[in-house]
Amino acid sequence: MSPEQADRGLATLSPAWFGMVMATGIVSLASSMHGFERVALGLFVLNVLVYVLLWVLTVARVLRHTRAFLQDLFGHLTGPTFFTTVAATGVLGAQCLQLLGLTQVAAGLWVLAVVLWLLLTYAIFTILTVKEDKPPLDRGISGGWLLAVVATQSLAVLGALLATHIGQPWKLELNFFALSMWLWGGMLYIWMMSLIFYRYTFFRFLPGDLSPPYWINMGAMAISTLAGSLLILNSPDAPFLQSVKPFLKGFTIFYWATGTWWIPMLLVLGVWRHIYKRFPLRYDPLYWGAVFPLGMYTACTHALARAMDLTFLQPITIWFLGVALVAWAVTFLGAARRVISVLSGRGPS
Repeated sequence: MSPEQADRGLATLSPAWFGMVMATGIVSLASSMHGFERVALGLFVLNVLVYVLLWVLTVARVLRHTRAFLQDLFGHLTGPTFFTTVAATGVLGAQCLQLLGLTQVAAGLWVLAVVLWLLLTYAIFTILTVKEDKPPLDRGISGGWLLAVVATQSLAVLGALLATHIGQPWKLELNFFALSMWLWGGMLYIWMMSLIFYRYTFFRFLPGDLSPPYWINMGAMAISTLAGSLLILNSPDAPFLQSVKPFLKGFTIFYWATGTWWIPMLLVLGVWRHIYKRFPLRYDPLYWGAVFPLGMYTACTHALARAMDLTFLQPITIWFLGVALVAWAVTFLGAARRVISVLSGRGPS
């Protein structure tokens, strides 16, 4: 690959590549939940390498191609994909904590995720609000917008997990922060999903419009379920959580049921897109946004069954773990082929 090709690749680097860290991390955690520790640790090592590499490339892009970076950051379709950096950081922090017990490293990643969330939330939504040239709804919104919900809930998940590994007084503060993020993430989902569903049903829908991030429709509810389940499990150590425990249980099941409803719908739309409409199936970093919900649904259902003693849900988690692992492997092979093609100068950057 020539230096010119490498530079073009850097200029067009998609922030959606951080979705690989999100997907790999949650599949790793789901594997650990089911006792596959070697698989979990192997994916963890890979995740650390990919996470560091992506940050190196991202910083290089900011320094060398600032204009292209800012155009993506403040675009209606591309801007929300930057929230993958927040969710990836949160999921990696959860891996450090759950797999290796690295509390301080996880706490550092949580702080980084909070800072990224603050910067991206108020920068992206402020610019999208005040910019004068805006696309129509059907051209400006997609399931990728729900990555803002996933990022918010990833802070709740890691905060709730950290609360179980530290003492007072931070235990209470972390649980309260996690509860606040959980509630805000749910409100944000309602706002955004209303617009996305309206776009679904009242505008012309082409196969190319059904991009992989539409699976985040389900993934956002799955991570909300996981956060709610962790808060239920933490309630004995936090009186204010104990006082709202019925509310936590009710809304956590509400989130799980909503996420479950989306699965057949998304499968049917996928068949319509790729079989009926014969839309080509080619690797795109956005496909990690479809792998992540499968792993997250496995993890959230396992946590929900544990938090509310719903043992009859456990068989579902085993099946979905298998599906998530297969989806991860296929997407990883696609990513590897893309990278090899680019490095050899035979494919697009």
